Amino acid sequence: MFSRYQVPAGDSAEFLALARPALAALAACPGFVSGEVGRAVDDGSLFVMSTRWQSVGTYRRALSSYDVKVNAVPLMYRAIDEPSAFEPLLASVDGEIVAQESDRSPDAESAGPTPRSDR
Repeated sequence: MFSRYQVPAGDSAEFLALARPALAALAACPGFVSGEVGRAVDDGSLFVMSTRWQSVGTYRRALSSYDVKVNAVPLMYRAIDEPSAFEPLLASVDGEIVAQESDRSPDAESAGPTPRSDR
């Protein structure tokens, strides 16, 4: 999962203060593999939170956790409105590029969330 954030100049300390408990709440959830918060090296106002999960299901279940709702949703609410969950299709394993089998449902294109009407 990747969430990007546009953070106004001078607000990075406040953003990181929100990001720390958000990342901690996600990290405490079953299925969490790793996570980090970073800043673009060529644009100091662009931040990203990146997390890895055992599966899409563990990520989705984590979002319904009480601690995540209290600690991560206030940060996630500030994210740039764009897709944030991606499935791996290629990986580098021991120097070899390996195709990853998709676990997307055959009806994934039609069974997604309802599009927002304000776009």
